Amino acid sequence: MVMCILAGMLHVSRKSKGKGTAPRDPERTRKQLLKAAFEEIHLSGFRSADMDAILGQAGVTKGALYHHFDSKEALGYAVVDEVITDMTRDKWLRPLQNATNPLDTLVGIVESTSMKPQDFQRGCPLNNLAQEMSPIDEGFRIRTARIFKNWHQAIARALRAGQKQGVVRSNVDTNEAAMFFIAAYEGYFSLAKNSQDARVLRSGLRSLVDYLEGLRAP
Repeated sequence: MVMCILAGMLHVSRKSKGKGTAPRDPERTRKQLLKAAFEEIHLSGFRSADMDAILGQAGVTKGALYHHFDSKEALGYAVVDEVITDMTRDKWLRPLQNATNPLDTLVGIVESTSMKPQDFQRGCPLNNLAQEMSPIDEGFRIRTARIFKNWHQAIARALRAGQKQGVVRSNVDTNEAAMFFIAAYEGYFSLAKNSQDARVLRSGLRSLVDYLEGLRAP
């Protein structure tokens, strides 16, 4: 993650290193705030996110929060720009960029989807924020749209590479296939969140795997 830290904040005087006193670590504080904010937003949504709960989970003061982030919105934007963007990059973009066979890679990612109750019961963090905030906050809309765009481009690009390798059917419209895949993946998460039933997600993911298998070249 990119951390916005003032150089002067990293300096710790000899006096502050007294017995029993830990030196300040602004980068660690910022990471704690982002992690706590992500968890609270994932649980409650952005508008209902409790700032006191975030502070308690991060173990920092309100002054420390507003030193790093000017407002609740700024904190939310950073969660999208850094936490959710990094999660998407690690789960989807990097594996696809290095894929020998994009279909095998996509199937592997789908099949490795977490079935932990705290994950599927809360829904997809990206889709949750996109649905909640896009109609009312342009900053969130632009940021979540950027992630969806990068995700779509990564899948479409990988499928085109697969066509050149002869592992993806040549008549597949890669842009449409990528869009359908993302819509279906997110849709099944939404249905599972609504039903609070892992069986809904498992069924949907099996259907997605079948779809991907149907894209293979004969």
